[in-house]
Amino acid sequence: MNKFFLFIILFAALISCAKKEEFKESIIKEKSLDLQVLEAYQEGMKNLESGDVLYAAKKFNEAEILFPQSEWAPKSALMAAYSYYTQDYYADTIAELERFLRVYPLSKNLDYVYYLLGVSYYEQIVDEKKDLQSIIKAKKYFEILIQNYPNTNYSLDAEYKIELVNDTLAAKEMYIGRYYFDKKKWIPAINRFKTVIDNYDTTLYAEEALHRLVEVHYILGLKDEAKKYANLLGYNYQSSIWYEKTYSIFDKKYEENIKKRKKEKTKKNKTLKKIKSLFSLDG
Repeated sequence: MNKFFLFIILFAALISCAKKEEFKESIIKEKSLDLQVLEAYQEGMKNLESGDVLYAAKKFNEAEILFPQSEWAPKSALMAAYSYYTQDYYADTIAELERFLRVYPLSKNLDYVYYLLGVSYYEQIVDEKKDLQSIIKAKKYFEILIQNYPNTNYSLDAEYKIELVNDTLAAKEMYIGRYYFDKKKWIPAINRFKTVIDNYDTTLYAEEALHRLVEVHYILGLKDEAKKYANLLGYNYQSSIWYEKTYSIFDKKYEENIKKRKKEKTKKNKTLKKIKSLFSLDG
């Protein structure tokens, strides 16, 4: 009985020692991983400072993969994204940041992530007539930032950039609206000008949009509608040059000028047809 009891004690002691050894090995291994992560992170910083951003991003990714449970992992992921951003590798920046949102949804740095996402799309805007996707994405991330993190420096800059984005979107609508106006496609033109009034009324294009709505409705003979938009323009932008142009529409001479231009155009078309007939092979 005593021997068996001693065996139990010895066995328990051996297990305890084994667990202590495993625990020590675990601590050593964790410390070793921490050192590897730190070395990879420091190497990433060194290469970032020297301008080798691709190798820097690689080292930051390595630091994250080595010890994904450590506090260095999200820091490394963010630095990888920032490394790409410094040299305008926007697609890589966006890919890293979108992955960050999936892997670290509770990070304390989400305000910075949304800001950098917005900026990465914003800085790709070149032509409002072509880069609609970049414009919309930039606005989306800036709005998320402002809504969820309103009291940050990032939000202040995002608000300013949203104003510029809205100017760009309004410019696009006006460009298309003018095109339809010139082609005498009145309904599509009205829809574009109304979009500016409804969605981008704080932009510098709102005045012109109101004037164009007055002009189109007047041409269509909808004078009450024309007056409604003229009143809006006068109430909000009385000192605007577009209000002066709108005011002139309701002058009798304006209507006379429209009729005169129509007659001149008809006369010009007849003359062109006559000239063409002189050189026609059938003639």
